[in-house]
Amino acid sequence: MKKLIVLTGPTAVGKTKISIELAKRLGGEIISADSMQVYRDMNIGTDKIKPENMQGVPHHMIDILDPSEDFNVFEFKRRVKDIMEDIYSRGKLPILVGGTGFYIQSVLYDIDFEEPEDQSETDEYRASLEALSKEDGGIDKLYEMLKEADPEYAMELHKNNVKRVIRALTFNHDTGEKLSDHNKEQRQNESPYDFFYFVLTDDREVLYERIEKRIDMMIEEGLEAEVRELSKRGISPVATSMQALGYREMLSYINGELTLEEAIELLKKNTRHFAKRQLTWFRREKTVTWIDKKEFDRDDSKVADAIIKMVNDRWS
Repeated sequence: MKKLIVLTGPTAVGKTKISIELAKRLGGEIISADSMQVYRDMNIGTDKIKPENMQGVPHHMIDILDPSEDFNVFEFKRRVKDIMEDIYSRGKLPILVGGTGFYIQSVLYDIDFEEPEDQSETDEYRASLEALSKEDGGIDKLYEMLKEADPEYAMELHKNNVKRVIRALTFNHDTGEKLSDHNKEQRQNESPYDFFYFVLTDDREVLYERIEKRIDMMIEEGLEAEVRELSKRGISPVATSMQALGYREMLSYINGELTLEEAIELLKKNTRHFAKRQLTWFRREKTVTWIDKKEFDRDDSKVADAIIKMVNDRWS
């Protein structure tokens, strides 16, 4: 079985430095499992690593799409599987790093995404949902539909994540099944990889403090200007890219719906809720190794040392 390392955890827990250390010491290359870092020109809001901070470690699945383009788990899995084969062919180790749990799961357990028998009917239904999302109050209506059809999955999403709300409703329409049930079933798959699945965590108060500081830094670095530039380019407010945390809140400010202070406070609240949803997702995964950073004095080098010891003990 081919080897794979997954390094994940909630937003702002501190994955980047540790992932680079792992890659350098284990002969690895990093594949981003972040659903928004695939977009070019979305650097501040996605906390994208700068090239000068990569320390020579190859990073994949970053800056590959224009913000106007759609992106989903199907496309993620297809691209990542190809990248992994290329990494293996060069005798290197893929390290999947990021916080989008469903994207990680799709690769790790080789989730099967079945195509509907009648694609035209699916397209028609999806188009009707997309039209509804553009109406006044339409986003709220869609979210209420999802809460009725699949309340468990609805709890994992913010209502403004229109693309994923529509995908869940479309899945339910096509199959008569809940997407949450499908995900549970797929979690029972055996992985085709010999893998480690590390989840970084920390005390909630510390994590929330890191979130607040990160958002304050994003504002100082020019998040508002970044979102304004995307808006000037004509990127639709309902585009997948603009559903990212930070972008939708700044759009509300730019459009006069919120003051800047209200937008920042909403972003902090939404990010805290997002971190909680991420942790809930990872707790449901069946084969994970939790790494509590406070047990290592929140020292990234100590965390990396502990992970590398576990890896070497099993693979050496």
